[in-house]
Amino acid sequence: MNKTIILFLLSIFFLPLHMFASERVGGWNPIRDVKDPHVVKIGQFAVSQYNIQSQSGLKFMNVVGGEFQVVSGINYKLVVEANDGNNSADRTYEAVVFEQPSMKSMNLTSFTPLLKNSLL
Repeated sequence: MNKTIILFLLSIFFLPLHMFASERVGGWNPIRDVKDPHVVKIGQFAVSQYNIQSQSGLKFMNVVGGEFQVVSGINYKLVVEANDGNNSADRTYEAVVFEQPSMKSMNLTSFTPLLKNSLL
């Protein structure tokens, strides 16, 4: 077979794989196990940092959903439940945390209240 034909056939085979992989780079992916201890730790971190920044007294309850994005570290977009401790119902918040595991650092990017039925 001619080298050109071989290269053409290989490119036809590998092009869809490349296109699929390139869509995933930088894209958001669902967190499959929101009860994973590391995910819970990030949710707890988000609530504690929000409390420090806003001088609030929210109590972390749990992570109910989320996504992650691989960039120069990992962005986590979590839906967390928290309570203000005044016998009120738990409220949901969207917390975005940027983690750089190699530097052992986390940074709270945003923390926003969600409407009752808003999940990622």
